[in-house]
This record gives sequence, C-alpha cells and structure tokens, in this order.
Amino acid sequence: MKTPTGEASAFAFDSSGDTHFESLAKTNGRRYWYARDLLRALGYDNWANFKKTINKAIGACTTLNISVAENFIQCQNVIDGRSVEDLRLSRFACCLAALNGDPKKPQVALAQVYFISLAQVVQDLPLSPDSVDRLVTREEISEREITLSKVVAAAGVEFYDRFQNAGYRGMYNMDYGDLKRLKGIPEMRRSLLDFMGKEELAGNLFRLALTEGRIKRDNTRGQAALQNVAEQVGRRVRQTMIDETGIRPEDLPIAADINIVKKGLKGTNKGFGGLDDIAKERLYQAEEEAQYNVASLEAVPGCPECLVSNRTSHFGSPQCTSGSLASGGRNAHCACDYCAGL
Repeated sequence: MKTPTGEASAFAFDSSGDTHFESLAKTNGRRYWYARDLLRALGYDNWANFKKTINKAIGACTTLNISVAENFIQCQNVIDGRSVEDLRLSRFACCLAALNGDPKKPQVALAQVYFISLAQVVQDLPLSPDSVDRLVTREEISEREITLSKVVAAAGVEFYDRFQNAGYRGMYNMDYGDLKRLKGIPEMRRSLLDFMGKEELAGNLFRLALTEGRIKRDNTRGQAALQNVAEQVGRRVRQTMIDETGIRPEDLPIAADINIVKKGLKGTNKGFGGLDDIAKERLYQAEEEAQYNVASLEAVPGCPECLVSNRTSHFGSPQCTSGSLASGGRNAHCACDYCAGL
C-alpha cells in the first residue's frame, strides 16, 4: 500500500509477508528501533513535533508502571555525517508512539492497524487507537483534581463532593449520580471518568483547568460561591462542546473500562517483549533443532509417516495391545517398505 505521496508504507506487508518496519529493527540482545527511523516511518518530518508524541508515550508507560528505561533509551545517532539526539525504542514503545500519533497521517493509521493486530496475537484483550489518549488524559484529570481540591480547600470548601457535583451539574445538566445511571454505570464506587471516551475526558480536563483558573483569578471564597463558579464553568464547557460537535456531553457513548485498557497495554508490553528477546528466541530454535535431531534418529528411511514427522502412525502407541512397534512388538501400523518387510 502506498501513501498519498506515492511512497510505500513501512507498515504495509510485502510479497514475502514482512513489513519495512521489521527490517528497520536493530539487535543488541533484544530488537530495538531508532526513534528517528520511526519518525519517518510514521510520516513525520520534524523531530521536535515527534518528540511530543514520544513524551506522551513515555507518560503512558509511567502511568502503567512499566519501566521507561527499558523501553526508551536515550542515545546519539549519526545521520548524514552529524551526531544527533535519538532514542532506542522497544516494539512496545513504537506501538505507544503509533497509537498516540496523528491518525490523519495515513502512515500512522496503517501503523495503528499493524500494532493492534499484532497485539491481538500476543494477548487476548483488544487495543484501540485511542488507548493512549484515554490513559494519559485520565491520569492528567486525576492530577488536576488533586491540585483543584487543594485550591478550593484553601478557599473555604468544606464539602468537596458538593463542589465536584456542581461542576458535573453545569456540564451535564444533571447531578453526578443521575449521570452515572443515565450512562449505565451501576458500580457506584467507580468513577464515571474511567468509562469516558477521549473527547469527553478532554472536555472534563478543560472544565477542571478553567475552574481552577477562574477561582484563582477572581479570588473566590466560600462553599456556595465556589460551587457557583464550578457550575458556571461547567455550563460554558457544555455549550462549547455542543457548538463544536452538535452532541450534548451526556449523549456521548461510554468507552471500555480504563482498567481493561491498562491490562491490555500491560499484556501487549509483555507479549512484545517475548517477540524481541533474541536470546530466548535462539534457545527455542536450539530446542526445536534438538527435538528434530532426536526424532530423526528414530525415523525409518522411506516411510511417508516419518517424513512428515508422524512417528505415532509408524510405531503405534506404547499402550497398544496389538503388538505395535512402540509397545515392543513387531506389528507395523503403516504400509511403508520397512514395515512390509517385517
């Protein structure tokens, strides 16, 4: 498959069943990819812009408690005769960067399909293109709620749940509990934020940031006044979302549980690690070769069953009661020349 510019995509399969992306891999005990190679493969042409994508991928790793040092290794690379900043990326790091890339770029869209398909092979839980966006934004909301709670506590809020509900009431035109019931989230101990899609999460992050900024700007004090600010800001964000998308926030569909998203990403990291462990791969190859050599010693020349490694059909079963070769008898279980001469 070619991009609109006429170039073949690094994530399209060729006639041999491989992709150019796989050929870009380097090895040093494990496979890795240079970030600047990935930059070009994903259709970017500016290192500074691409680093924003990489930094968001690093943030996702941090949120998942997955080692950043094992997946993103800072290094220098020589390109066109000059030394430049670069990173050695694991396959999982490349996946996170692709999932966080600009889907308007055809190379990014193909890369997302490639990594999501590969992830389904190594683990059972599905990934989606917005997995990283949701994960990172959800974490940013948690951090923003902590800072906002400190700001309003210092300004006189005694009942944070009431203040929090005022913001939801403004944005969704209903109280938080009613909103959860409308959205079909029966587990009252779980935050509705864990089931929001990326657009709805972004709207709530915007609402929290504006609320904190308005409180600081106006030096608002007292429970009632602070709740009023939270509700006013919520209403303004609500109207903006309706104006821009034509959809009321309460009508936005729920998304997969963020805990399942986390589990899927962690499983992908583990599965991809197994794919690119060169030492383990060589051990498997050695074991397969040893098993083949042992089996070959037992093979009977010219036997069609042995040629396809189907020893059972030739020798029979050790538990056989009809005197098979495997049980120590002389009765063949196939019609090869060797057996016919017994």
